[in-house]
Amino acid sequence: MHRILLIDDDEQLGPPLATYFQRYELKLVQALRPSEGLALLEGPGQGGFDAAILDVMLPEMDGFELCRSIRRTSDIPLIMLTARGEVMDRVVGLELGADDYLPKPFEPRELVARLQTVLRRMKPAGPGDAQEAQGVLEFEGLRIDPARRSVQCLGREVELTGTEFDLLHLLAQSAGRVLSRDDILNQLRGHEAELYTRAVDIVVSRLRKKLEPLDAIKTLRNAGYTLALRRLPT
Repeated sequence: MHRILLIDDDEQLGPPLATYFQRYELKLVQALRPSEGLALLEGPGQGGFDAAILDVMLPEMDGFELCRSIRRTSDIPLIMLTARGEVMDRVVGLELGADDYLPKPFEPRELVARLQTVLRRMKPAGPGDAQEAQGVLEFEGLRIDPARRSVQCLGREVELTGTEFDLLHLLAQSAGRVLSRDDILNQLRGHEAELYTRAVDIVVSRLRKKLEPLDAIKTLRNAGYTLALRRLPT
């Protein structure tokens, strides 16, 4: 059973949500304060949690600072709860490394769907997934191992969030082709959701910084993105 950490100071939110999550074999633990949540995440294996849900409006520090703190030491999947209509909240959260966002108020089933999507991204490929993983992808200066969900850039290991890895893997599988923002969003989300094309731009920007000095991802104006590296023969 996946363990999910909810960091939200609304004491009325956690208990009914935890009951609902049990239907989907998800165990929800709530922390009412960021300091409590960070303490729970400390230790090997992210404190035993598989994903975390962060509210933006929190005591001690807001959800953005909390997201930044978590990302300093962990690549655990993060979903941020934002005020409805606050597009800037979503932009900032994604820029700081969140994997997804959901406006408040939300339907519990949609939150579960978002969680299931990010958890699938983080699941290592098993023996039966070899065909899907398609083995190691090697380019000039870049090595992507789908089975281990690991990336090496110019010989160094690069730590990526689940969303960053999936976007890079998607581009690598389509090397030489241009993928539009909508194509990328549809394949990454795994379910119908509001399209938010700026989200793709933000994740690509994060990826470019992590892959520096390699100039791996090219933008084609009004078209989309492509991985601009030469594939090495296998």
